[in-house]
Amino acid sequence: MTTSTSTPTFAEAVRVFARIGLLSFGGPAGQIALMHRELVDERGWISEDRFLHALNFCHLLPGPEAQQLATWIGWKLHGTKGGLAAGLLFVLPGALVMLALSALYGFAAHLTWFAALFLGIKAAVLAIVIQALIRIAGRALNTGFKRALAVAAFAALFLFNLPFPLVVLGAGALGMAVAAWRPDLLAIKPGTAAPPASARPWRQSLHAVAIWGVLWAAPLLAVLIMLGPDHVLWKIGLFFSKLAVVTFGGAYAVLAYMAQQAVQGFGWLSPGEMADGLGLAETTPGPLIMVTQFVGYLAAFRAPAPFSPLAAGILGATLTTWVTFVPCFLWIFTFAPWIERLEHAVRLKGGLAALTAAVVGVIANLAVWFAGHVLFSRWDTSGFINLPVWASLDWRAAVLAALSLVLVFRLKWNVIRVLGVAAAGGLLLSLM
Repeated sequence: MTTSTSTPTFAEAVRVFARIGLLSFGGPAGQIALMHRELVDERGWISEDRFLHALNFCHLLPGPEAQQLATWIGWKLHGTKGGLAAGLLFVLPGALVMLALSALYGFAAHLTWFAALFLGIKAAVLAIVIQALIRIAGRALNTGFKRALAVAAFAALFLFNLPFPLVVLGAGALGMAVAAWRPDLLAIKPGTAAPPASARPWRQSLHAVAIWGVLWAAPLLAVLIMLGPDHVLWKIGLFFSKLAVVTFGGAYAVLAYMAQQAVQGFGWLSPGEMADGLGLAETTPGPLIMVTQFVGYLAAFRAPAPFSPLAAGILGATLTTWVTFVPCFLWIFTFAPWIERLEHAVRLKGGLAALTAAVVGVIANLAVWFAGHVLFSRWDTSGFINLPVWASLDWRAAVLAALSLVLVFRLKWNVIRVLGVAAAGGLLLSLM
């Protein structure tokens, strides 16, 4: 591994970040590993310590941590223009592919063969979500207190239907309190004093807040003035702006909340279509949270006036992507100058540790939600807990889900191969 660091030219950095953006499949773990290999091991543009330091910092922020890590590294190498280049190149390839796939889905979803294809994709997504749950639980739940938090978060969402933001932000607040009292309950070490630092960069941070806050709000204001508060584009922009503030714990953590609101609250799409969108996001490079673009596209595509369906869908997808990722740049450019100070903030570490534990419960709730809507077509809502009607079990989905679980856990296949085999299986079984 490279021990010394060198600073590339801006053109060199752009080429490498473009390569990372095109190859960043496999979710945040694979994306972070790719960046580590390209930027730390092979080129030595940033040291191991600074890479891990920045990764811990990005975990403190809402939004996709891999994209924010890329933005921070670009900022560290070439200032604001470097951060912009790195962050945009991480997002744009996947955004363009996702837009094309969403448009195809919008026009072809009613076709029999297309539905058969996505029967397999949904079954594979169920296996992938279960894998994410087990992986995150194994890493995050290393104390009894964290395990209790995960169980409590699952119960709050599954049994009592509490709002997602309340659950995750409440867990974070509890973690900050516990860290000051008993940091060992969260497996964090007592803090040390922050190292002496130069003048505090208040001006730089306030400048970033002003600029990126205006950029975040500008398209929303334009939609409100031109189309009014009842138009679907205003609802899309406002909803995904709120989502950008509470997306702690990665895309899987927020999916259940997004699905609940998009399906039950707004009626933009069905539960099965939500699973289809996650399947598409798994096949594209870039952050998994790109699934939000699929939701924004379909929402506008189905209520297009005064635009054509395709034009409305593109506007919905573009607005969704804007309000999802502009806040990521706001967080990084605002807080990056403070990274060395924040690393020593024990309360923040405690809040993050508790929030990560609660996310395990959130993802468990997502797994149950997906399993119910992929495997069953009807639910009994008469009792305290909604239960599937066993007679409505789709045997094809069950077979494909079982196959996907074997491929993921037994044969250790990657996401793309599992999705491809499951999709082909969906086409085959639908012919029977």
